[in-house]
Amino acid sequence: MRSTGPALVVVVAVGVLVATGVTLLLERSLSRILLGVILLGNGVNLLILLGGRAGSAPLVGTTPIDRMSDALPQAMVLTAVVITFGLTAFLLAIAYRSWYLSGDDEVQDDLEDRQIVRLAERNEVSTADLGGEGPDGDPEQVDPGPALRRLRRRGDDE
Repeated sequence: MRSTGPALVVVVAVGVLVATGVTLLLERSLSRILLGVILLGNGVNLLILLGGRAGSAPLVGTTPIDRMSDALPQAMVLTAVVITFGLTAFLLAIAYRSWYLSGDDEVQDDLEDRQIVRLAERNEVSTADLGGEGPDGDPEQVDPGPALRRLRRRGDDE
């Protein structure tokens, strides 16, 4: 007896790839987020391929129409591979830049995010940022500490 559905091993592989990818996406390290995007993309691509009908090459005149494979999932996966590659290159550039500036690739909490959470807990509305306080007095500016420490380390080596 011939089975018409996908093999159980392939379905389990899709589940493992997607679950591992989502788990890695929830981490704070950009390198793990990058791996999570890659695994999630591969799992979804495999899932899209499982949705198509298996069969011979979809070339008119070479096989009967009822035995042809569905070409749409293949085209969608090809497009998804290109999109995943572009997103991977972008995340790799962000991770490298973060490592270059701060020495690690961990995503830090934003001061503004913490302030919004505190205001939400007290059920208050945030005030508008009118600016004009200068770079030293603005708590919303990025902390230059890690980058300065890295530059000082380079200066000591030379």
